[in-house]
Amino acid sequence: MEDHGRSPVDQAGTAQSGTEEADEVRRFWTRLGLPGLVDVHTHFMPERVLRKVWDYFDGLGPLTGGIEWPITYRAEEEQRAALLRDFGVRAFTAMLYPHKPGMARWLNDWAVDFARRTPGTLHTATLFPEPDVRAYVGEAVEAGAHVFKAHVQVGAYDPADERLDGAWGLLAEAGVPVVIHCGSGPAPGKHTGPEPIARVLARHPRLRLIVAHMGMPEYEDFLDLAERYEEVRLDTTMAFTDFTERLAPFPRRSLPRLTHLADRVLLGSDFPNIPYPYLHQLRALERLGLGDDWLRMVCHDNGARLFGV
Repeated sequence: MEDHGRSPVDQAGTAQSGTEEADEVRRFWTRLGLPGLVDVHTHFMPERVLRKVWDYFDGLGPLTGGIEWPITYRAEEEQRAALLRDFGVRAFTAMLYPHKPGMARWLNDWAVDFARRTPGTLHTATLFPEPDVRAYVGEAVEAGAHVFKAHVQVGAYDPADERLDGAWGLLAEAGVPVVIHCGSGPAPGKHTGPEPIARVLARHPRLRLIVAHMGMPEYEDFLDLAERYEEVRLDTTMAFTDFTERLAPFPRRSLPRLTHLADRVLLGSDFPNIPYPYLHQLRALERLGLGDDWLRMVCHDNGARLFGV
């Protein structure tokens, strides 16, 4: 099966149905002897917000590097959640993020309701540097948030901003992971890159940061941080795929480091905002040649252990 490109296709080049792709995804994890997948990087957010995100991708905005980025899974919320379950994704996140003050609390309120009504969701919350951030982060933790999302590129803020210090400390103490987009891909921001994150970790070395997209394109710098801080993890979102390898290839000399960090690499996909089929992310991990034990840890076991799935 041809598993890359802009839409699910079979060898004849015709569109592949959701059922056919779901069968292929299930064959992937069944072969590994897994009960399914745990995906720590999927996006669900209020529909009007998500439509604006899709419009941004369609418009080839500067945060995407001006790259053509068709959305493969442009469907209604219920259909998207059902498709993940059809794929056998046992647990998935609702990555949402603010771009201005006053937005995070509203998004967190929406996320509570989404988690309640959507089976398989890891209750996700977010944050932004503002005066009441520690208060609403504490409220989200009390409400049972499993994971937070921070987006340094879109939010255009310094993660080491002193206004976030109390929130990072609270999350470190509570042991709640944070998936953070802090690498400079697909386009750099004022505060992206490893240096601001290094300052955060120097203050909060027990903070459970999950670096999104393997930290692309500063892969090796973020691997350094993962090797230095035992609670730093990396997610695979879009890394190693044909789409990303053309733009920001992962350095092959660092593949052995992924083996050494096998217990701290987690499957992420960026579903539904990906320009290729979901299966391609799995195949891209498989073709790294790091072995079935590594795949089992990355695609299920690490996430299941972290989130108690």
